Amino acid sequence: MTSLLSGFGLGLSLILAIGAQNAFVLRQGLRGEHVLPVVLTCALSEIVLISIGVLGFGTLVARAPWAVEAMRWGGVAFLLVYAAIAARRAWIGGAALRPGGQMTSLRAALLTCLAVTWLNPHAWLDTVVLLGSVSTQAEVPGLFGAGAIVAAAVFFFSLGFGARLLRPIFARPAAWRALDAGIALVMTVIAVGLATG
Repeated sequence: MTSLLSGFGLGLSLILAIGAQNAFVLRQGLRGEHVLPVVLTCALSEIVLISIGVLGFGTLVARAPWAVEAMRWGGVAFLLVYAAIAARRAWIGGAALRPGGQMTSLRAALLTCLAVTWLNPHAWLDTVVLLGSVSTQAEVPGLFGAGAIVAAAVFFFSLGFGARLLRPIFARPAAWRALDAGIALVMTVIAVGLATG
């Protein structure tokens, strides 16, 4: 039980920090677009990433420091591009940001979801490297991984479906612009942290 709770706690603490994936899920939840497919895609992706880490990839990466460095600099580039896209949305504003604006296709939403998950080295560092490394010290690594998986699923479903409670605030285009500006700032800060840390 200790391993399960430890995995849940660490998994939740890692995923709570806003990142590209969380920002995208929040945005989809606020717009009410394809929420179930998006949260399922995120949850299933996390299951795979956490499983890779717990099943030993974290140890493999620890033996190949160049892989961690490559992930780090890839993460910096990815986060800066995502920050630039969010900054552009904040700058131009407009009807496309309104909840009732033009709908994103399911295909486009899922491709974006997969990109912000699988092409984001920051996600790999958190789930595969960090959780994988910590799981080696757990009493039962499998239960530790299961706890982290449950935390990810609970978080994504809560974020995606709970975002609707914030819709009255985001009925104004200015709120969408502020959200995108905040996302751009946070992504830039994370990128700088990765680059310097």
